[in-house]
Amino acid sequence: MRNKLLIIGLLVLGNWFSSEVVIAQDNVIDEVIWIVGEEAILRSEVEEERLRAQYEGQPIAGDPYCVIPEQLAIQKLFLHQAELDSIEVNESSVSGQVDMRMNYYISQIGSKEKMEEYFRKTSSEIREEMMTMVRNQMIIQQMQAKLTENINPTPAEIRRYYNSLPQDSIPMVPAQVEVQILSIEPTVPLEETERIKTRLREFTERVHSGSADFSMLARLYSEDVESAKRGGELGFVGKGQLVSEFANVAFNLTDPKRVSRIVQTEYGYHIIQLIEKKGDRINCRHILLKPRVSVDDKVRAVERLDSIRGLVVDSGMVFELAVAQFSEDKNTMMSGGTMTNMNTGASKFEYQDLPPEIAKQIYVLKEGEVSQPFAMVDRTKNKEICAIVRLKSKRDAHKANLVDDFQVIRDMYAQKLSGELIDKWIRDKQQEIYVSIDPSWRGCDFQYPGWVHE
Repeated sequence: MRNKLLIIGLLVLGNWFSSEVVIAQDNVIDEVIWIVGEEAILRSEVEEERLRAQYEGQPIAGDPYCVIPEQLAIQKLFLHQAELDSIEVNESSVSGQVDMRMNYYISQIGSKEKMEEYFRKTSSEIREEMMTMVRNQMIIQQMQAKLTENINPTPAEIRRYYNSLPQDSIPMVPAQVEVQILSIEPTVPLEETERIKTRLREFTERVHSGSADFSMLARLYSEDVESAKRGGELGFVGKGQLVSEFANVAFNLTDPKRVSRIVQTEYGYHIIQLIEKKGDRINCRHILLKPRVSVDDKVRAVERLDSIRGLVVDSGMVFELAVAQFSEDKNTMMSGGTMTNMNTGASKFEYQDLPPEIAKQIYVLKEGEVSQPFAMVDRTKNKEICAIVRLKSKRDAHKANLVDDFQVIRDMYAQKLSGELIDKWIRDKQQEIYVSIDPSWRGCDFQYPGWVHE
């Protein structure tokens, strides 16, 4: 069964009520192919979504000229109901999502100009359409959550569901581990820090004197790889989307011609240039330089970790106490070093969800054992660290059972109930709302056949 809760991120271009519209950019005749209630679906919408899915590598299960119009129609059913129920979304959240998507497109395509060329629209037009798309996606998510909010199966219902499953339908739960980490950063010599700061001061002087453009310097020298492709530009972001040290300086900038003081964050050292402020959001450029860690620095860090490991393994120090006393990882210090799976928010990991350097260490450990010190890259900061890890717990791959995997089975059952409820809701709405489909677009094997009822 298809997951009825999954609605394709379809782009709604607006309400059109004429049967034919001229698209100026291509100078071709567009046409209305579906009408759902008072909302029209245009041939151009379908084509744009087909191209977007193709670019993003999203598979379409079937003929796109059948699947996409139906998904657009389903979307309009939810949006219509959401309007009746007065469901709204936070516009700041919408803007934040759009900023991230725009920046992603630019980074993947290569430049703002190339993005505009690919979509054959200006960046402002792309942003406006994306605002509509993201806003609608959020509204639909809220609408679906409202429809399914009362689904709360009892333990008895979950047990009956599990017992009714054929053996070949019971899911396998992959091997899972809980991991504790104690990490430190190799000490950066003072001379290296001064070298970085001197370099950034030189960049600032060149910009202020007019001998160099900030964006050109960012492209050439910034170690923030993604933003460097865009001349250091971050795109519009809210204060909460930036680390506090960076945000405090960036949001106090007023003159686009001036460069900020040097700012130190967990990522390295930055200089910042204001581009534009818009309400509670800001667009700025930055140049990031990171101090280099020498081989000797890493060796000293590994030696220190080896001594800490000795305290745990040989002297009986509790690992959690060692973390509290020695770890420099602020994300895990308060949890005794226990790592959190960012995909699930839980402490359990499948091996493939762990950073590869950690997975390699954990794979050969028994429960309770501590690894030898090793070096790795903290990908959240793109910074070299040294660490030891402890295998806190391990559960081998197995078929889900009610004793160990009750939550897994509960989620399966709740998802099944939600899918059935959403499915029924769509079928009921089909009969309540006016739908008209151009005859040439009816010859489809629709997921929901009830569209044609005139």
